[in-house]
Amino acid sequence: MTKAVKDVLLEVQHLKTYYPIHGGFFRKKIGDVKAVDGISFAIRKGETLGLVGESGCGKSTAGRTILRLLEPTSGKIIFDGKDITEVKGTSLRKIRQDFQMVFQDPYASLNPMQMVGDVISEPIRNFTGKSTNQLKSEVMNLLTKVGLPEDAYYKYPHEFSGGQRQRIGIARALALRPKLIIADEPVSALDVSVQSQVLNLLKELQQEFDLTFLFIAHDLSVVKHMSDRIGVMYLGGLVEIADKKSLYAEPLHPYTQALVSAIPEPDPRKKKQRIILQGDVPSPIDPPKGCAFHPRCIHAMAECAQTKPALKEVRPGHQVACHLYNS
Repeated sequence: MTKAVKDVLLEVQHLKTYYPIHGGFFRKKIGDVKAVDGISFAIRKGETLGLVGESGCGKSTAGRTILRLLEPTSGKIIFDGKDITEVKGTSLRKIRQDFQMVFQDPYASLNPMQMVGDVISEPIRNFTGKSTNQLKSEVMNLLTKVGLPEDAYYKYPHEFSGGQRQRIGIARALALRPKLIIADEPVSALDVSVQSQVLNLLKELQQEFDLTFLFIAHDLSVVKHMSDRIGVMYLGGLVEIADKKSLYAEPLHPYTQALVSAIPEPDPRKKKQRIILQGDVPSPIDPPKGCAFHPRCIHAMAECAQTKPALKEVRPGHQVACHLYNS
């Protein structure tokens, strides 16, 4: 059953994040890298929205902008009913207790000079007035929740495997009991044998802690396992959003169709038609006019090169930005 609008935890409206390019003797601005170029979506409380696309499409930039680790160029970020787009200083710091991030590299995101107990307890110490004994008790509990032994408290990150380090990062993200977790490629740096363990852990923790996820990845099989709905990004924009069953069974956008066709078929008896995209991804510095995908699209029409298609609901809960469906 579709949840009511009041259950929306995060709403992103026309979000843009541009990186300025400077050149010349006086380092004047000469252009922009349009990393995120006007995306809009919403995530309901308790659900997981997967964000998928090729490397460089703007997925990670979108996640970091929503967390306000990067400043948006324009648009709105509405979290739990509050517009946090321009919130700064102490107010932003308070709001950040409610959303956390699990980073791609589980080693680079941990301080190698701190014991694991200090890594996990630091956010609790910074935001609460709990005693040393209370902090230690909470950290021990979190270590157990993520499947690590209590003696991990006294060890350093380099003493753990990649999968264990990611569990430490997950425990740190849970320390303040956030409402939203943005997981940015959380298993891409891990061995395949470990990936499923971490993914299953995230799903278990989501149920236990009543978490909402924005799950960013480039592997469609991983996204399918984790997500309730999926948004597909191409060159900074969203081209399709749908529940995972609809998106995998009948993708509508030509780019999504190509991505889905590339998913390996586990049954060798089943034949699958692979869609091979021609050409390269255009530069985000100078994206094509109209639909950004039209130079590589076999269905491109004259209108595609002139007008950017809007993301439009063409079936219940299924949105697509394509002139094939916007007529």
